[in-house]
Amino acid sequence: MDCTPGGNDRAMMLPIVVLGLLVGSFLNVVIARLPEGRSLVRPRSACPVCGATIAWFDNIPLLSFLALGGRCRACEAPISPRYPIVEAATAALFALAWATFGWSAQLPVALALLAALVAITGIDLTHQLIPDVITLPGIVVGVLANVITRRVAWSDALIGAAVCGGIFLAIILASGGGMGGGDMKLAAMLGAFLGWRAGLFALFVAVVLGGAVATALLVSGRKGRKDPIPFGPCLASGGAAALLWGSRALAPGGAVWWLAAFAR
Repeated sequence: MDCTPGGNDRAMMLPIVVLGLLVGSFLNVVIARLPEGRSLVRPRSACPVCGATIAWFDNIPLLSFLALGGRCRACEAPISPRYPIVEAATAALFALAWATFGWSAQLPVALALLAALVAITGIDLTHQLIPDVITLPGIVVGVLANVITRRVAWSDALIGAAVCGGIFLAIILASGGGMGGGDMKLAAMLGAFLGWRAGLFALFVAVVLGGAVATALLVSGRKGRKDPIPFGPCLASGGAAALLWGSRALAPGGAVWWLAAFAR
């Protein structure tokens, strides 16, 4: 049964967008607090500059940032643009997931994976860290989700975790630690959720994107050859692309070009 949206059903996208904004607001808390080992629930959100508690009406996703002009109500310190970016990105990804999967059993799995990838991206960009507390349970959740939804066979999920994680383990061993263990665990998580075929497509997208970003940073002078460049956001982007559009790349004839490029 095709559960993808169509016709008047597209009006139902609004609840998904609102959900994405709310989840994005929570992910901002995760990005700020999880790497520091702080509670995600208490205390209430406060301005990092003056410490003033943020009222509920100043904590409405996107709208409050716009209403406040991007500044704290109490001290007028600038609010990091990360907050509206994370909220808007999460809402957009949730909308794309709903457009792809509709009201099916695969939708909540897709939303969970996308939320995790947004959190990982924000944390790696801010702290150069990919938390095990997200990726290690994520490997298990990815396999179990495929057992339940049968999006890919559970054996493909296990093989995906082993193959995708194994590729990065080989890179780590060959480079003497040039790639972080967090990247390896994130790759394994993507393989568990996506299966080995889509997992390899995710890695291909990540490598291409990472090369483009690294080249741009080097050419612009913003990074030197020996400066670390977080690869987690590239892996997360590849995972999102494989989740939302991987079926086209994996269709008969669609996989030839990227598999050939990946083999080189």
